[in-house]
Amino acid sequence: MLTLALIGLLGGLITAVSPCILPVLPVVFLAGGTGGEHDGGATTHTSPAATAKAGTPPRSPEPSGGGVMTAPAAPPARAPRNRRPYAVVAGLVVSFAFFTLLGVTIISALGLPQDILRYIGLGLLVLIGLGLILPPVERMLEKPFARIPQRQVNKEGSAFALGLGLGLLYVPCAGPVLAAITVAGARGEISADIVVLTLSFALGTAVPLLVFALAGRRVAERVAAFRKRARALRIVAGSLMIVLALGLAFDVTSAIQRSLPDYTSGVQKKIEDSDAARQQLSGLYDDSNKDLSRCEDGADELRSCGQAPPIEGIDSWFNTPGNGPVDLKSLRGKVVLVDFWTYSCINCQRAVPHLKDWDRAYRDAGLRIIGVHSPEFAFEKKRDNVVAGARKLGVTWPVALDNDLATWNNYRNRFWPAKYLIDADGTVRHLKFGEGQYDRTEQLIRDLLRQANPTVALPAPTGRAMDDLTADRTPETYLSNLRIRGYVGTPLVNDEPAAYRFPKNPLPLGKLSLDGTWTAGYEHFTAGPDARLAFTYRAKNANLVLAGTGRVTVLVDGRPTRTIDVSGAPTLHRLTDDGAPRTARLELRLTPGLQAYAFTFG
Repeated sequence: MLTLALIGLLGGLITAVSPCILPVLPVVFLAGGTGGEHDGGATTHTSPAATAKAGTPPRSPEPSGGGVMTAPAAPPARAPRNRRPYAVVAGLVVSFAFFTLLGVTIISALGLPQDILRYIGLGLLVLIGLGLILPPVERMLEKPFARIPQRQVNKEGSAFALGLGLGLLYVPCAGPVLAAITVAGARGEISADIVVLTLSFALGTAVPLLVFALAGRRVAERVAAFRKRARALRIVAGSLMIVLALGLAFDVTSAIQRSLPDYTSGVQKKIEDSDAARQQLSGLYDDSNKDLSRCEDGADELRSCGQAPPIEGIDSWFNTPGNGPVDLKSLRGKVVLVDFWTYSCINCQRAVPHLKDWDRAYRDAGLRIIGVHSPEFAFEKKRDNVVAGARKLGVTWPVALDNDLATWNNYRNRFWPAKYLIDADGTVRHLKFGEGQYDRTEQLIRDLLRQANPTVALPAPTGRAMDDLTADRTPETYLSNLRIRGYVGTPLVNDEPAAYRFPKNPLPLGKLSLDGTWTAGYEHFTAGPDARLAFTYRAKNANLVLAGTGRVTVLVDGRPTRTIDVSGAPTLHRLTDDGAPRTARLELRLTPGLQAYAFTFG
């Protein structure tokens, strides 16, 4: 459970710095620095009567030199500390965690509209904005908190309410961790593991947001212009919140988010889709269709990943004749791309233009795209919302509303978006989680179309500019007998020591091979006598996760460059390091007993 909590915490930290949460950052920043109407940092004076009213008896007057009784002047009281940053982030974390897990259950039990929480969040954001502009509105919002017996809590009431509203509107980039939480919440399968994962994820998202809110408070306290124009700042902050609410209501913010690259996707996959995370999160799924979980994400070549599971448990369909269902069996002879998506997911929106290109270019050649809309949040279950979102994005292929995530579960999916390529015989041949590698996916579509019909005339590749951040770099490669990519040479023998030989021909770019004795396991390859490994790569640097005790000699283009001493648990070791990307042949010579897990390239 500790490992699960760590995975959730790291996943939350990554999510909180992703481009998907950029719309809420200005609000969090300004909310941290805009105190209540009387919280300007000025010194206040408290009268004896007011002190008595607060519960502290006034001091007795003492006689003066002339016998006249006078009350001493009360010492200046220190201004209450601005705790708004903590209140805003606390409210966001509480509402996000609670309603992600229990929102679907509560809405269903009460028979409320699926998007009611979104409307409540938008309404709260508008009310808080009006409260910053109009003090009577803020006092009205703080009244429910005034009776809580905690010092100054009423002053932070509107800030906590703001956090509650933001939590209902918080739509972070989804990875395997958030997917697991969302699926469990949607299906009402709440366990101790899911609660731990949710709380740790929420805590992870809170840390960067709190830093941002505290920065806003610091600026407001230190910059003279902010102190002198506190009233104007509150009006600006309130106006910004109302503008944000309108932008979210009319989906204006999505256009901004789509224009930004997903700069956290790489590290998100390394952490949330690592072997440790995969093992922990896989326990949250059942054992059906297990072959799909052993199929490699984004492989270079087509593979057999088992029979395609059915598309079932669907609430409704659209973009089909009469809005009727599509049966995968009826599409035998066609190549099918099943795309798991959700209309408010920025990652999914950025993938849609590539799907549109493929649908237009290859439909006549036998390609069929089916969008399985698996909602991340309750408001994405509403059919009208999905239809409108699909129309806005230009989605014209059949879409299935997988509101209960039954088909998501059938395919053991973990990502938005995710693409599964199914051949003419109904076998899953390739899967790709997340964005990127569009050129590779298109090439595999073309290969499947030719396999289905060798005489098919295909148009030229679509040629859309690729936004894959690693397009010019060798991808991460696992040394796993079921997940390895680009291997050439002697066929692998699973889980037993075997002798291997390098091929006679030079290794092409992105390919690797073995020589000497190796044991090829699912999690790692273990070196035996005379073990060598060759890999032709392109990157600035090459790295390998190694474990055990021994030594690795590194050769680049046939010349020894360094020797690495390895000892202990799996650790990432730098093999090469160049100032600019280069193409080179890497050769490693390992002492027996060393375990090699995965190559990464930078």
